[in-house]
Amino acid sequence: MSLNNYLLFLADSSLILGQRLGEWCGHGPVLEQDIAMTNIALDYIGRSRLLYQYVAELEGNQKTENDYAYLRSEREFKNLLLTEHPNIDFAYTVTRQFFLDSFFVPYFTDLSKSKNEKLAHIAAKSLKESQYHLRWSSEWIIRLGDGTEESHQRIQTAVDRLWEYTGELFVESEYESELFFQEIAPDLKAIKSAWNQSVQSILSEATLQRPKDHWFQSGGKNGIHTEYLGYILADLQYLQRAYPGLNW
Repeated sequence: MSLNNYLLFLADSSLILGQRLGEWCGHGPVLEQDIAMTNIALDYIGRSRLLYQYVAELEGNQKTENDYAYLRSEREFKNLLLTEHPNIDFAYTVTRQFFLDSFFVPYFTDLSKSKNEKLAHIAAKSLKESQYHLRWSSEWIIRLGDGTEESHQRIQTAVDRLWEYTGELFVESEYESELFFQEIAPDLKAIKSAWNQSVQSILSEATLQRPKDHWFQSGGKNGIHTEYLGYILADLQYLQRAYPGLNW
């Protein structure tokens, strides 16, 4: 059961973040970045598919990836709260992406060494994608932070506002703790050290101030979400809810 919950945590985080990035399709600030964000969104959707398929295989209940994406309620989703935060503007999107990319690169590096061979394979594929994602988001953090007065102010505001959601990245759930001792899931303490170094380095280069640590939001890994997730699922699941059993 712990492995199933863990896979859903990874899959849900990827699906919801992919859905958020997909909202930029046709609305990006310039055509090149519109396409870049859409491609990154597709990477996350593809990752979620692999993970949902693995859950279905483990449960052996004739479910498909579509059942996990389209037929569960908010409380059944285990995605990180940061992934469901609204785009608001380009600065918020870039900052959210940077915080998560800085987490996923060391995370998948470690997970690719997991004793679970199938999970390690998915992690190795995800790592290659995450390394590209991190280059993209880091470059934009630096460009906006060390750009004009307005771009600096906007990206600093986004960093300050989203900081309270970063603590959840390193709050270990029961299923993560169990799988860590089985040498399946990564060591979040080591991941946090790598994340801190990456974030501090890029923020400094971008002439941005790192916010002080304070109270952090949490709960997503255990199904407790912000109001935003309900609106995401209303869009994501509408067609399947309106026409049950519909297939492409």
